[in-house]
Amino acid sequence: MAFILNIETATKNCSVCLAKDGVTVALKEYAGEGYAHAEKLHVFIEDVIEEAGITVKDLTAIAVGMGPGSYTGLRIGVSSAKGLCYALGIPLIAIDTLELLARKVNIHSGIVIPMIDARRMEVYTAIFNVDYIKIRDTKAEIITEESFKDIDLIIHLTGDGAAKCKELLSGDKFVYQDTVLYPSAAEMATLSFDKYKKSDTVDVAYFEPFYLKDFIAGK
Repeated sequence: MAFILNIETATKNCSVCLAKDGVTVALKEYAGEGYAHAEKLHVFIEDVIEEAGITVKDLTAIAVGMGPGSYTGLRIGVSSAKGLCYALGIPLIAIDTLELLARKVNIHSGIVIPMIDARRMEVYTAIFNVDYIKIRDTKAEIITEESFKDIDLIIHLTGDGAAKCKELLSGDKFVYQDTVLYPSAAEMATLSFDKYKKSDTVDVAYFEPFYLKDFIAGK
């Protein structure tokens, strides 16, 4: 029996899921306009553990969204996950945040391109097929009218970076979601359990989030 705590904080969605053998038992998340991760993350962790009827000592492993995304959000999530792993002596599992976002969209044909908002017309993105296998590596991309012109398939765009693409990327092949979707710990449950069974873990001491770009402080 494996109880895995899943944490995703790469975007404005502060999301925590407690899963038992890959099945979500409890989920708490909040996607407000401001980043409230520092205030909410540890409260959410306590809430899902209590709701599951276990204690923190019953945790088998901790999984964290590895990015890309917000520098501050990733630092908070990864630091918390590493601290718990170190204190409890349990393994740390890293999950691709863009894959989590891609899995929010059910597709039967074409591809899905998750987009996390960066600055101006830039997004963090990758390309996944119908089986959510990454077929183009993650990168920071500036969106122009020429973006994805070489792709003849139906393109499903999702994430908070997709909204700013609508004026530039239009036509029958581009499909947008009705609402803005964010990566969630809910999609981590099966992925983290699969990695746990394969002992696909990362070094608690040396693991760093996938920032993709250097931190730039605001004024």
